[in-house]
Amino acid sequence: MKSIITFLLSILLLFNTNVFSQDDVPKLSWPIEIESKDGHVTTLYQPQLESFKNNLLEGRMAVTIKPKENDIIFGAVWFRATMSTDFDNRTVVLEKMQILKTHFPELVDEEKTKNFSDLLSKEIESWNLEMSLDRLLASMDEVEDLNKLSDQINNNPPEIYFRTKPAVLMIIDGEPILKTDDGSGLEFVVNTPFFIVKDSPNSDYYILGGKFWYHSKDILNGWKTTEKVPSNIKKFAEKSKQDAELDSISQAMTEAPELIVVDKSAELITVDGKIDYKPIDGTNLLYVSNSENDIVMDIASQNHYVLLAGRWYFSKSLEDGDWKFQDPKDLPADFVKIPDDSDMASVRTSIPGTSEAETALLEQSIPQTAEIDRKTATVEVSYDGNPKFENIEGTDVSYAVNTDKTVMLIKKKYYVVDDAVWFISDKATGPWEVCVVRPDEVDQIPPEAPVYNVKYAYIYDSSPTVVYVGYLPGYTNCYVYNGVVVYGTGYYYQPWYGTYYYPRPVTWGFGVHYNPWTGWGFSVGFSYGWMSWSFHPHRAGYWGPRGYYGGYRHGYHHGYRHGYNSGYRAGYAAGNRNAHRNVYNNRSNGVKRSGNINRANGSNNVNNRARTSGKANNMYTDRSGNVYQRDKSGNYNSKSNRKAQQPAISQDRKNNAQSNTQNRDRTNQQRQASQNQKQQLDRTHQNRNQGNQNYNRSSQQMQRSNSRPNTGSRPSGGRSGGGGRRR
Repeated sequence: MKSIITFLLSILLLFNTNVFSQDDVPKLSWPIEIESKDGHVTTLYQPQLESFKNNLLEGRMAVTIKPKENDIIFGAVWFRATMSTDFDNRTVVLEKMQILKTHFPELVDEEKTKNFSDLLSKEIESWNLEMSLDRLLASMDEVEDLNKLSDQINNNPPEIYFRTKPAVLMIIDGEPILKTDDGSGLEFVVNTPFFIVKDSPNSDYYILGGKFWYHSKDILNGWKTTEKVPSNIKKFAEKSKQDAELDSISQAMTEAPELIVVDKSAELITVDGKIDYKPIDGTNLLYVSNSENDIVMDIASQNHYVLLAGRWYFSKSLEDGDWKFQDPKDLPADFVKIPDDSDMASVRTSIPGTSEAETALLEQSIPQTAEIDRKTATVEVSYDGNPKFENIEGTDVSYAVNTDKTVMLIKKKYYVVDDAVWFISDKATGPWEVCVVRPDEVDQIPPEAPVYNVKYAYIYDSSPTVVYVGYLPGYTNCYVYNGVVVYGTGYYYQPWYGTYYYPRPVTWGFGVHYNPWTGWGFSVGFSYGWMSWSFHPHRAGYWGPRGYYGGYRHGYHHGYRHGYNSGYRAGYAAGNRNAHRNVYNNRSNGVKRSGNINRANGSNNVNNRARTSGKANNMYTDRSGNVYQRDKSGNYNSKSNRKAQQPAISQDRKNNAQSNTQNRDRTNQQRQASQNQKQQLDRTHQNRNQGNQNYNRSSQQMQRSNSRPNTGSRPSGGRSGGGGRRR
């Protein structure tokens, strides 16, 4: 026993911060092997997670140590770590690791084991373990205290238009606001991203979309194509146009799409000609194959279901449908049976109980994190006139309405949340400094308020030099409702217009879809690749959902869905991951680390080497720290540090009960405990497999997205989920 403990201590003395250097483990897979200069190999198996709160993660790992000339030693290690995330690269780093306890079955020398544990705790504090986010998400399924409460959002349907010919939905943010251009004297519509100009002498309106011009006397009705466009309007259009080439679809179009111009919340459903229903295998459902929208028909009820911004709406008819919201938990039973290789597999994320929906829910609990330098991080706030604040009903919070920043007044202190970083000042105009304490009153803010998303921006810890911050997907307008994720609160927020126009977060009008491998994507009918998005004068930001950029139309073509590979794994459009991009990347100052790998420097004269092991990732621990190895038959064989092994937890455990009733009851209790234990281990095994599948799919999707060209301009983002300033 003494020799074993001495050996364990000598192994740990060889560990240092270089054990998990970035260069050694560029793409980390489990298990990990650490080889000492004496040839001893320590293997760490994939963590099994137990608790997660804020950015602190707790769990346990199976550990094996193979001395050069001795038998393998089996053990379990419990840890607590700070989690640093990078959603762009879908990686997680477990930093500042602490050992909570260790357990090496059948090693009973308590004093020496304690010495070993103390030394391990001291050494492991400098470890930084890198994990795949997709693998970690699957393991999160075992954490019982994750918050999956539903947001009290608005699910009333928007106005839904249906067309069987090419059409474009153009959104104006409320009643049209016209502003005169100083150079041309023409009036243009401020509160829309589209090029809508008024020829004042004749009260005629003109729209340029792709290579087509439209004309109407009424801004909301009667739009027809025209070739008679005043020269001053053409010149104004050319001067205002941003650099963006028409995509191949736009260039090939010979017939101008219909324009639908609205000044209220709306969505467009398009079908290419006569509705083409096709069956979904294994279900009593049909889907519309010649549509870019997700449309499912339940044969039993004859209801059509359409998925918009993560929400289901149903109606008997598509043409003149009286659309109603369908609570996801009350969807027809066959929805959950939609195969994961179906052309309609993309909707599984919006069906409670599917693995895709569960993954999306788990991702809602993972924060994007960053380390903010308190000295260099800054923010500038300007107002359209004197600062104007409005109280949020039922709360102790007021917010500024005449600025493009999120500014709040709470207990005579002013707070700004900019790119998910909190700032504080005694005055509405600053100066601002990085905030170290998030005010509790923020949690009172209801979804009806346009600053609701700041509830999901957090401050975890601070030092005299840095602040550790993070945000959940709610900050970028992704919320939970009854077992699925949805986009936007569904509420309409009144914009500000004085000298400047400040838009607010929006939900409707952009064909928002969720893809588990790419995040939120945006595609509406034939529209936005063709409409020259962000084609507008005097724009300092953009309007619409966070992450939407013009020119992306690579998921669907000509109104037809292209099946599983293009619609589901490949995402709805190249660049869709922008919707879930790290908002800290928007900052030009103050961000010291944004979930990226940032290893501590260690000694260079240590010969330890960390690598991905070629062994199977088949070692597990139970909550008591007992170690099990899963064999190919699905049995879990107990691994002890004594020669006499405990029996396996098998599929067909025989009844060894004695005829004595007391012994039989005891045996039944043991069998039930063994079955429960096996179920827990099976759950971990299944989650590991699911995590590997998710990792592979995500990696493939990232490669596809990175290989696609950017065909549109990328304006800078403004208010989170809303837009920027416009004169």
